[in-house]
Amino acid sequence: MSKSLRLPEKWFRRGLWLVALAFAFFLIGLGGLVVGNLPQPNHSLEVESFIAQADAQRVQAEIDKAQKLSSEASKAQDKAQLKYDAERSRYQSARETFDNWIATRRATERPEQDAELIARTKALDELKQSESKARQVLEQESMKSLEASQALSAAESEMSGLREQAYPQYQAAARASELRVFLFRLAITLPLLVLAGWLFAKKRKSTWWPFVWGFIFFALFAFFVELVPYLPDYGGYVRYIVGILVTVLLGRYAIVALNRYLEKQKLQEALPEVQRREELSYDVALERLAKSVCPGCERPVDLKNTEIDFCPHCGIGLFDHCGNCHTRKSAFARFCHSCGSSASKMFTDLTAQPVVETQVSTDSKPGGAASRAG
Repeated sequence: MSKSLRLPEKWFRRGLWLVALAFAFFLIGLGGLVVGNLPQPNHSLEVESFIAQADAQRVQAEIDKAQKLSSEASKAQDKAQLKYDAERSRYQSARETFDNWIATRRATERPEQDAELIARTKALDELKQSESKARQVLEQESMKSLEASQALSAAESEMSGLREQAYPQYQAAARASELRVFLFRLAITLPLLVLAGWLFAKKRKSTWWPFVWGFIFFALFAFFVELVPYLPDYGGYVRYIVGILVTVLLGRYAIVALNRYLEKQKLQEALPEVQRREELSYDVALERLAKSVCPGCERPVDLKNTEIDFCPHCGIGLFDHCGNCHTRKSAFARFCHSCGSSASKMFTDLTAQPVVETQVSTDSKPGGAASRAG
């Protein structure tokens, strides 16, 4: 089609497509603001909201108490561990010192060292007792920490059970909230899509087609981009269901249009050539010739072959000769590309030429004028 358009018309059409895109851009921006201000799904819902308040408070109190005891027991255990490590280190150091002293005493065998042996042994026993006491304290604190951990685990398990019981109610409430928002947004965007479909079917070739296409782009963007991501579960169903419906409708429209077109072509090909030419638009003819198809039946034709003057499929004339300069030209051209003569003027000259030649030939006969005078 672009090859048959005038240059300013091409630029005007490109400018109108820019108008359509700009119109769609501003509509999409406005639609984004509107969708952003629409009610959102209630994400503040929590599972704990659907647990009985008395049970939730009781179990939560047990959890808090167990956490506090566990924290205190853990600190006490760490403290006892440090004390036990210190006592153990002191005992081991004293033991090493005692062993070294014993080795020295055996080497000298001095009797005056017996009292010192008793004293050293007593001090070592005291250190051992301190280590044993620290170990006992550590074991007690470890037991308390274990009991506190078990109590905390039991309270958390009970709370987990309450959450599992309340989860179906929470899930139902969350889906109900999403469904309300979804239906509200669908009630806004679906009519836009329906209106866009009607405009596409009825008005896409009208005078105001840039605004029609701009609205169509906006409706498609609002429905498939603005609506769906907010509600992934329901949006997925809508995307595919609407896609199926649109595909079916477009497919049915295409099938019906194809059958209607084929029937129309059959009727057109049965008409006389003169009538077919009268009903054929000049721009449409140029568009089809630019695609190397017959303007009448739209079947492929080798237009570069200079021996083909008529369509081999429907018989319509594709090329003729100028009545003024006899140059081979397109039968659908309004002017001769060689001499510039008008096609309608050439047709008039051709129809009038035999009469003129007859008159001239009559006048040129010897004695013709004298005969008429006589």
